[in-house]
Amino acid sequence: MPLPHPQDSDLIYDWNRAGGAVFPARGAVEIDDETLRDGLQSPSVKSPSIEQKVRILHLMEALGIDSADIGLPGAGPHVVETVTRLAQEIVREKMKIRPNCAARTVDADILPIIEISQKVGIPIEVSCFIGSSPIRQYAEDWDFDRMLRLSENAVSLAVRAGLPVMYVTEDTTRAHPDHIRRMYTTAIRAGAGRVCVCDTVGHATPDGVRNLVRFVARLAADLDPNVKVDWHGHQDRGLGVTNALWALEAGAHRVHACALGIGERVGNTPMDQLLVNLQLLGWIDRDLTRLHDYCAAVSEATGVPIPDNYPIVGRDAFRTGTGVHAAAIIKARKKGDEWLADRVYSGVPASMIGRHQVIEVGPMCGLSNVQCWLADHGIEPRPELVDAVFRRAKESDHVLADEEILEVVQRFAPAAAGRS
Repeated sequence: MPLPHPQDSDLIYDWNRAGGAVFPARGAVEIDDETLRDGLQSPSVKSPSIEQKVRILHLMEALGIDSADIGLPGAGPHVVETVTRLAQEIVREKMKIRPNCAARTVDADILPIIEISQKVGIPIEVSCFIGSSPIRQYAEDWDFDRMLRLSENAVSLAVRAGLPVMYVTEDTTRAHPDHIRRMYTTAIRAGAGRVCVCDTVGHATPDGVRNLVRFVARLAADLDPNVKVDWHGHQDRGLGVTNALWALEAGAHRVHACALGIGERVGNTPMDQLLVNLQLLGWIDRDLTRLHDYCAAVSEATGVPIPDNYPIVGRDAFRTGTGVHAAAIIKARKKGDEWLADRVYSGVPASMIGRHQVIEVGPMCGLSNVQCWLADHGIEPRPELVDAVFRRAKESDHVLADEEILEVVQRFAPAAAGRS
């Protein structure tokens, strides 16, 4: 029977909450998955098959993700076919996830979304995007008044068709406040139910996120209290997850991310890391036990490998080959307390995402690592066998594979090696 352990707060002093718990400014957190559209803009990915996209969509649903970008049908008939198939899957399987589609602020991009929505019988949010920063306007020779007309026409076209609209301003984090005000005012008055603040080139710091999102949240609330604010961030400065959290604290309702952080250049906010951080903060309550399946499916479908040391779903995320670390985990297990064993040397509980702590045997290990490995594999950890495996580990320059340990076991206990 597991031994009782002290209250969690007695074992872990949480400096993250020492100044008082922080919560999202707008209450419930919504999450939009950009893996199947923005994520596929990475120059290193291969395009998933439709069957792989359907599987990934189901895994998004299993994780409780609220909405997903399922493509840009204005790109051509092949995308129309894919988007239609994904939307049909949502309808047929009665999924809760809500679809959206990207579109430039032109009729040719929005009309296919309207047609697919009517064909399938489900509302598809139109995510119409246009650049907003002075540097982009200068490079493209854009006229600002024409940008406003395009924005108004695009939003109005989708709204007249009865579709929800998210108005997306690319490169918002480098845009002038007067331009942001005029663009969002135009879109909201035309009927946009959401506005999306974009850190398209990964420019923003947390302070920049807070300043900008608060500005946009106030503007949206003044124009229409029902309008929601989204945040879409990229990883160029490695601040994707941090900035998403600051955006929610500053007033965003929904944040965007991609599995494994795939996307243009160095990618988007990593969905896997975002979900875990939101869960640990208590901002969401989702079943994340399929998170590894989701990341593995995206990795396989896109050809993007998961580094061994990648947080949460990497091979090494919950492995230890260090003697002191392993000894603490083993002592916790001996107390019959899996809660303790899962946290004594882990800031993220492995059980939260359906994994477990793994103790390996290698050059940094202690005797306890060897004893634990043998016991876990049903082999009696006799002193002479433990010593032999320990010596083999210390002579090695890497963590021993199971086969290498079993070679040693075979010499000392052939019958035990066969049973394992």
